[in-house]
Order: sequence, then C-alpha cells, then structure tokens
Amino acid sequence: MNYQFDWSAVWDPQAWLGAIQVTLAYGIATTIVGLVLGLILGLALISRFWLLRQAVALFIGLFRCTPALIQIVWFYYAFPMVLAVDMPAWLAASMGLTFYMAAFSAEIFRGGIQSIERGQWNATRSLCMSSWQAMRHVILPQAFRRMTPAIVNQSIIQFKNTSLLSVVAVHDIMFTASALTAETYRPLEVLTFASLLYIVLIWPLASIAHIVEKRSAKGRTR
Repeated sequence: MNYQFDWSAVWDPQAWLGAIQVTLAYGIATTIVGLVLGLILGLALISRFWLLRQAVALFIGLFRCTPALIQIVWFYYAFPMVLAVDMPAWLAASMGLTFYMAAFSAEIFRGGIQSIERGQWNATRSLCMSSWQAMRHVILPQAFRRMTPAIVNQSIIQFKNTSLLSVVAVHDIMFTASALTAETYRPLEVLTFASLLYIVLIWPLASIAHIVEKRSAKGRTR
C-alpha cells in the first residue's frame, strides 16, 4: 500500500475538546439517570403487583430488543409526530440512551436482588424490619456488591453508545469525526484519533470493572 498518513488532518483542538465535553456529559448523565430508573424498574419487577410487573416487563422488552440507534431516531422523528410536539435533538438523544440504559440495568438489579439468599429476608423479618427497611439496609448493600461489575460493564457500553448521538446532529466525538472526514477526506486518520479518544475515556471504567470483579471473586471465596 502506498497510502501516506497525514495526521495534520485531525488537528482541531477546539472541535475535539467540545466533542469530548459533550460525550462525557451525555455518557455520565444518561448512565446515572438510567441506573436510578433501572433500580426503580428492577424493584417493580419483583413487586407483588402483577399488572405493574407486566407493564415494566413490556417496557424493558421493547428497549432491550431494539437497537439504541433506532430508539434515538424514533424519539427524534416519530415521537414528535405522535404527540404533535417539538423534540430537540439533545432531549431525543438523552431519552433514547437513558431508557436503553434503564432497561438493561433493571435486569441487573432484579438479578442482583433475587440472588440474595432467602435466609437474609427471613432474618430481617425476625428483627421486625419492614420490607423497605430490609431492602435498604440489608438486601441492596449486598446486592450492589455483586452487581457492581455488571453495572460498570453496562456503563462502558453506554459510553460507547454515545457515538450514536451524531445521527441527530449532537456534536459529540463521532459527529466531529464525521465533519472532519468530510472536510479533509482522511477517514483513517480521523477515525483512528476518535477511537483513541474513546479508549482514553473508557479505559478507566474497564480497569475499575476488572478490579471490582477480582475483589468480588475473592470475597465470595472467603
């Protein structure tokens, strides 16, 4: 191959800095809100109300079984037509990513809570704890320890899903990469640099997941 790399094509610090800020903002915000909503949905999945469980299961099924890209596009284009309201790009993108995160994290929370041995529940009843007190002080602390690796891994996926924001013209890393590619006709250099930015942003999360997983494994073997 005679291809000559020209890394000057990626030199636009101001554009990249703004893109990193947007990517981080969406990644952090949608992950946190998605986890909170996922916890609520996960608790609803194990509630004694059949109708609530079925409604939540339907919501989770819809968002787990469809690509995040389609969800973002649907919120941006279809949702405003159905409700006859304007949907700004930032809100459509946020809703798509947040609900996607919530659907997957809900199953993580459900599985983590149900993994706690029945004896723990019986012990809380012997102490005259209410269901809420038992969940808050006994069940959830133990479940969170078991769920942490899965939560961190899902958060990594969420940060990578922010690359879909460019579809609705949110100025994230991929939007900037596409703009620079169209301007310089240097897709290899631009996309390689964009991938390095994702690695720098996501690698710490991956390291945390590995460390937590090792510690959890040691805790279970004691």
